[in-house]
Amino acid sequence: MLAWAIVLGLVLGGLDLGWIGLALVQGLLAGAIAYYLELPIWWLFINLLFFPSIALARQWQLAPHWYLAALAALLLTQLGAVRGRVPLYLSSRQAKTALLGLLPTGPGSRFLDIGSGTGGMLAFLARARSDLVLDGVESAPALWLLSRLRLGPRAHIALGDFWHADLSRYDVVYAFLSPEPMSRLWDKAKREMRPGSLFISNSFEVPGIAPDASIELHDLHRGRLMLWQIA
Repeated sequence: MLAWAIVLGLVLGGLDLGWIGLALVQGLLAGAIAYYLELPIWWLFINLLFFPSIALARQWQLAPHWYLAALAALLLTQLGAVRGRVPLYLSSRQAKTALLGLLPTGPGSRFLDIGSGTGGMLAFLARARSDLVLDGVESAPALWLLSRLRLGPRAHIALGDFWHADLSRYDVVYAFLSPEPMSRLWDKAKREMRPGSLFISNSFEVPGIAPDASIELHDLHRGRLMLWQIA
C-alpha cells in the first residue's frame, strides 16, 4: 500500500513512465520496503513481482483459460495455505544439516516431517541415514505426488491432513509450518508423543512455551530450529 501511494504521488506529480514502467517502479519500491522491514525472503520476491506480473499479463492480453490454469496450479501446490494458513516453506540446507545432527543414532529411529512439501528434508535424510524410518504427510496433491516420485519406497508419504497423523509412532517430529497451527500442534504433540521423543519446529514458536534448545540457522529465512523434548 505504501509503495502504491508513492507511485500514485509520482503520477500526480507528472511522471510518465507508462503502465509497465510504473508497475516496475512499484515492484522495486515494495521489494525495498519488504527488505527494510526484514520480512521473510519469499515476501520480498512476492512484492517485487506482483504488480509487474499484472502489467505483463495485461500487455500480453492473456486468454482467460491461463488464469484458470494458474489458479488450479496454485490450489494443487498451496492447498495447505487455503485450508489452514500453512503455505509451502522449503527447508534450507542449513536446516537439514542441523537437524541431521539432532537425530537419534540407534537403527530404526522413526522420523516424521509434518507438511513435507516437495520431500526435500526426507530426501536429504534418506541419503545421509539409511537406518532411519522416514515418513511424511502433505495436503497438497501436486507436492505429494512429486515427493512420492522423488522418494519412492524409501519413505512413506501420506496425502492428507497432518492433524490425523499419529505422533506416538515417532522419535522425532519436524514441522516447518506457520504461526497459525503451532499452539494446537503443541497440544497434540504433548498428548501423543512418547516421553523422551523430540518435537522440532523450524522458525515458528509455540506461543508461551520456551524451547528446551534453539539453533540459529543463518539461512535466507533467518530461521532457527527450536527443540522441545517431551517429558
